[in-house]
Amino acid sequence: MSRKTTRLEDIARLAGVSIATASRALNDSPAVNDRTKQTIWKLAKEHDYPFRRHMPAGPIGAQGTIALVVPRPQGREGRLSDPFFLELLAGVGEAARERGCDLLMSHISPANYDELSAALNTSRADGVIFLGQSSLHSAFNRLVDADHRFVVWGAELPDQDYCSIGSDNISGGRRATLHLARLGRKRIVFLGDLDPPEAMQRHRGYLDALNQSGLEAEAERIVPAHFEVESAEAAVDALIRRGVAFDGVVAASDQIALGAVRALLHAGVDVPGQVSVIGFDNVPFSRYSRPALSTIAQDTMKAGRLMVSKLLDHGGASAGMGVGRSERVPTELIVRETCGG
Repeated sequence: MSRKTTRLEDIARLAGVSIATASRALNDSPAVNDRTKQTIWKLAKEHDYPFRRHMPAGPIGAQGTIALVVPRPQGREGRLSDPFFLELLAGVGEAARERGCDLLMSHISPANYDELSAALNTSRADGVIFLGQSSLHSAFNRLVDADHRFVVWGAELPDQDYCSIGSDNISGGRRATLHLARLGRKRIVFLGDLDPPEAMQRHRGYLDALNQSGLEAEAERIVPAHFEVESAEAAVDALIRRGVAFDGVVAASDQIALGAVRALLHAGVDVPGQVSVIGFDNVPFSRYSRPALSTIAQDTMKAGRLMVSKLLDHGGASAGMGVGRSERVPTELIVRETCGG
């Protein structure tokens, strides 16, 4: 049969079912068992039946489908190759599989309210996880008034109406800085972009720890750097050339920390003998770098379970329950070689 002549009636006859059953199967109706659905989908494909517009969001038999959307980045590059992004994606993926759900990775990279709304309302998924807040806090607040079927990975901010899951960034930044202060470091640099909400909170923890330790927060030791190795390396190179004295670095991410270590070693500065460095994320390369990177670990597996649970139990599968409560995932200090203690 050709695509032009294949009809729904033909598919039903080949499958040995009624036309109504064939139609329901093509629309992934729960009234049709999975084996029959699979048979009918296979026949439709083999005989070029124009069925793709009827296709469900994910393979037949899934309990649900979750769409992953990455907003246009602020600070982080937002690339699939970003090590922390991959760790977070793995956490969401494992949690979705435990719940019998499929994941869809959207090509959309929203940058405003209309694009966020389109990502949510044009998806056939049960709900959407936005991996990152970027500068869209106000837009997410607007979005929750129209639809609860989404969860955001990111910081918890004042006047927040939507559900976000993220690490306790303030505590993590404080813990990293206090550790360096207890090692006797007195001129500690904060290295990172202060615009993204998570980095802003890590910086706040850094300031809290300096105050708690009786150390001064000097403007020259708060150094902007994007979430990439090259940006951090260039920032620390410039810091060294300017002759700024420092003996510790708290970095807003592991990639930033690795860039700092590269710049220090290239300049002949001993790490950790002269300068101690702590990152944030505990991505896999942190333990294999030389020297091995001390860092603040984020529990991406727990974060993934929380996001999937909040989405399915509050927004998607149980619509009408309202917005789930935002939660912070605890952080942990991992001491390795770049601290020296």
